[in-house]
Amino acid sequence: MTTESRTGPGPRDRFRAQVREEVKAAALRQLAEGGPEALSLNAVAKQLGMTGPALYRYFANRDSLLTELVVDAYEALASALARAAGAPARDGAERLAAVVRAYRDWARTEPHRYRLLFRAPFKGYDAHSTRLVEAAQRAMNVVLNVANALAAPDAAVPEGARDQVQEWMKRRGVDDVPPAVASRTMMLWAHLHGLVSLEIEDNFASMGIDPDPFYEAEAGEFTHGL
Repeated sequence: MTTESRTGPGPRDRFRAQVREEVKAAALRQLAEGGPEALSLNAVAKQLGMTGPALYRYFANRDSLLTELVVDAYEALASALARAAGAPARDGAERLAAVVRAYRDWARTEPHRYRLLFRAPFKGYDAHSTRLVEAAQRAMNVVLNVANALAAPDAAVPEGARDQVQEWMKRRGVDDVPPAVASRTMMLWAHLHGLVSLEIEDNFASMGIDPDPFYEAEAGEFTHGL
């Protein structure tokens, strides 16, 4: 008599995974409405028709739920950037411009998730844990790879930044791009974050300014700098 080996998750595991996804979806709605400070496991449990203690079987505490949301958001951002980087393009400059647009579009579509990534959620939360740093690096790696295709062999690292950049590359396991690419990509990321942060908080709108030309100029200047 032969027995078939069971493959894949069983019903209990599938139910647990489904409940965890429902909890995260409810938590994201709370974030969209009131920011990280509004996140409450008891409120999530009530919304899902559960008791607070029952919910703790799926997430140990608010921090563990928040970490899952942050990791998911980083993965969504990295996927959006990777799709843009993989789309047909005439050259590397056009591909970089597509990645810049994807970064902006994702932030405008998911502003509550963008804020979750780049603001301290609340006092006491470790927003720089190893797991979160690794999740963030996946998005950065997409931009690094696109930038690397644009770099001239003699591209220079900004004055005084080489040692810091090389140390960062060592910590993050970035060993397939030159320091000049890494440093310039950090600058691009910082500039884009500034533009996006102003835009999703309606600062450009209050000034009566269309930020489109600023994003286009950022991509062009970055390409020229490499």
